[in-house]
Amino acid sequence: MRELCYQCLRPKSNCFCRFLTPADTGIKFVFLMHPKEAKRQRTGTGRIAHAGLIDSEIIVGIDFTKNQRLCDLLADPRYYPMLLYPGEDAWTTDKPGFGEALGGKKLLVIVIDSTWFCSHKMIQYSSNIMALPKLSFSGNYRSIFTFKREPRPEYISTIESCYYLVKEAQAAGLVDGGVSVEGLMTAFKEMIKFQLQKENDRIAGLLPNTHHHDWKYTKTKEVPTF
Repeated sequence: MRELCYQCLRPKSNCFCRFLTPADTGIKFVFLMHPKEAKRQRTGTGRIAHAGLIDSEIIVGIDFTKNQRLCDLLADPRYYPMLLYPGEDAWTTDKPGFGEALGGKKLLVIVIDSTWFCSHKMIQYSSNIMALPKLSFSGNYRSIFTFKREPRPEYISTIESCYYLVKEAQAAGLVDGGVSVEGLMTAFKEMIKFQLQKENDRIAGLLPNTHHHDWKYTKTKEVPTF
């Protein structure tokens, strides 16, 4: 039986938490994780992001309208809750008036951690989170997640979303510039290199197929050095 890391729930032999230095950003991150994502340890990044961010937590579910823990957080007067979600009406941390809108409260960022396909059902059922003010990025980012395809190039992973949000909040003076979140990207890059190498080893016949769709992938990929 493989020994697991109790932070990311990956086998300790391929755990990436060792690359993390947990950061206290002053932002509370809450990851709403689809049950399917909770079981995906191959490419899921939500648990790694959670391990690297102090004062973050994971809540698993699909319909969060009656989730007691989330409802308590949204009603807590200490927090200013926002949903990390794109849109024309979304705030960015550098938008004039954003700091004043927080009103001295701690920013509570809700992150939907799921595939884009599964997130639609979460959005459909969870009217309470969709009613929250939206928060997005001022920059245009592209994912380095070459192991996984996203529907559109501007769709980035959970861990990248947290990283870029903190960096933009630092640039806006909302997060201490001395706080480093580089460990998030370091762990993410190591995960990408690990997954690509394992995939190449499988294609070369050094490892057995472990997923029913593995037969589709027969071309090796370059493992980035970053």
